Amino acid sequence: MGKEGKVEILKAQVAELKEKVKEAKGITPTRGIETMFRLTSKNHMELSALADNKANIMISINSIILSVIVSVLIRKLEEYPHMVLPAVMLTVVCLTTIVFAVLATRPNNTKGKFARQDIHNKETNLLFFGNFHNMRLPDYEWAMKEMMKDGDYLYGSMIKDIYFLGAVLGKKYKLLRLSYTIFMFGFVISVLTFILAELFLKAPYPY
Repeated sequence: MGKEGKVEILKAQVAELKEKVKEAKGITPTRGIETMFRLTSKNHMELSALADNKANIMISINSIILSVIVSVLIRKLEEYPHMVLPAVMLTVVCLTTIVFAVLATRPNNTKGKFARQDIHNKETNLLFFGNFHNMRLPDYEWAMKEMMKDGDYLYGSMIKDIYFLGAVLGKKYKLLRLSYTIFMFGFVISVLTFILAELFLKAPYPY
């Protein structure tokens, strides 16, 4: 076999390898990949529900403390003026804790609409309700069918959905951690302030 014949064989082998690479790139995701998407989304939703429960615990505890302060302590401040500063401090701590806990559970406001051009450009994630809740059913059905025709668009939307779920979780847990930290240190400091006020600021009894 001559040199030219070997070159032709090599070219044919290269062309065959290129075809195999193209086929490999177009392989449909396996059941394992679909299971990964499903489990990841489920885990994110469970973590979101857990964060909401923790935020509700913070709101409930601090609401009870504020109720006690308003109903019992404030009425006694005239008799115990040295308790004004600790009472104000504890009130501020509870209110701040509640604010951050509420911020952790507050939903984001979205327009809930998309244009057909967004679907053609693969710019809208149809798996997130915030992108379609104000759309008509026929428009949403059309968009979903268009997405299901395109494997890259479908799995790209699933990836975006998981990413944005994670981004929301990160923000939620950051605010929740801040709420717990404020409550933990603020409550301890407030209790110490109550003790110090009782020991050093309390007016002596008249004899």
